[in-house]
Amino acid sequence: MFEDITEIGATGILPMAWLREAANDDVIFTERYKIPAANFQPASLDLRLGERAHRLRCSFLPDSSTVWDKLPDLQMEELDLRDGAILERNRPYLIPLIEELRLPDFIRAKTNPKSSTGRLDIFTRVITDNSHRFDDVISGYHGQLFLEVVSRSFTIRVKTGLSLNQLRLTKGDASCGEGELLRRHGEQPIVLAEPGRTGQVREPSLDNTIGLSANLAGRGDGVGYRARKNSSLLDLSREYHYDPGDYWEPVYAERARRLILEPEEFYLLTSAEGVSIPPDYAAEMTAYDPSSGELRTHYAGFFDPGFGLGKNGKPEGVQPVMEVRAHDVPFMIEHGQNICTITFEKMLEIPEKLYGAEIGSSYQGQGLILSKHFLPKTSHWQMPLFEGQAGT
Repeated sequence: MFEDITEIGATGILPMAWLREAANDDVIFTERYKIPAANFQPASLDLRLGERAHRLRCSFLPDSSTVWDKLPDLQMEELDLRDGAILERNRPYLIPLIEELRLPDFIRAKTNPKSSTGRLDIFTRVITDNSHRFDDVISGYHGQLFLEVVSRSFTIRVKTGLSLNQLRLTKGDASCGEGELLRRHGEQPIVLAEPGRTGQVREPSLDNTIGLSANLAGRGDGVGYRARKNSSLLDLSREYHYDPGDYWEPVYAERARRLILEPEEFYLLTSAEGVSIPPDYAAEMTAYDPSSGELRTHYAGFFDPGFGLGKNGKPEGVQPVMEVRAHDVPFMIEHGQNICTITFEKMLEIPEKLYGAEIGSSYQGQGLILSKHFLPKTSHWQMPLFEGQAGT
């Protein structure tokens, strides 16, 4: 029973077993659809698109109202998603999600785009009734979840049941004690040097964050990808289907190992460092400090326990993928320049299964950094960048 969680003195992010209990006891529930077992991840639940999408003239937050109260004045068109529908580029859509919440007073929730969603430059965030914040769901919330979807680079096709984002539940305060991560790093590495290099590795900060830098060490086949403009329709229900060359082009660093980002272009890069998430922690990539430049460095930010661990549970390190866009003016980044921060939090308990091949994770230990919708290594320019990347 989910109420038994009150007997656990610890606080932290709920693992897979407790997420199942939340579904069994209607803390997370649906009116018509059963939640698939595959949607339960080590520290999160994949949420699914409902049957209707509402084309909006602008984004909004309900503040002191309900979403349904605000919608009539902002809706331009309603789309039926049951057989699939096309979402245009740079147009906001609001989609009621299948899953709803009845949170107890001691449980709060947070949502984030799935890794595949972020790598396609699809901007998503969850809206709840009577709220002035995106993606944060207050403790005790009872009601629907609504997903705002804006596809920035590609025209996409979606349908009922697809998962574009994910949900975490947290009991109490999941933050780590000062210096906790640094001590763990001393026992077993959490940040590792980039492959093929030795020397000093940056350590976790006392506030339990790690800073990651862009890997722009020159290779003849490029250092990342940039989304092509005016590409063909991308059906998100198709996996390992599309030729990457039709949607992406490689980008190359200058000889001095620097890259100038063009304004409003979308790039996929990897970090120079590898990351390993211990089983009793989860992590999130947090917003880039705007005082350091007009640069966005992530869309999808959840890292599950076990990310970057080998089959024997030893840290091997995986280079997280960074979804990067410069705003307003061209922006130069250099190899080793800090452009991203990952914040660690405690798990309530160690999950029964960790991120990796055992649960069908798409991005653990592979060289492919594009989303799972693209064929691997089908184009002559496609590069086996690094050992793997983050996300589900």
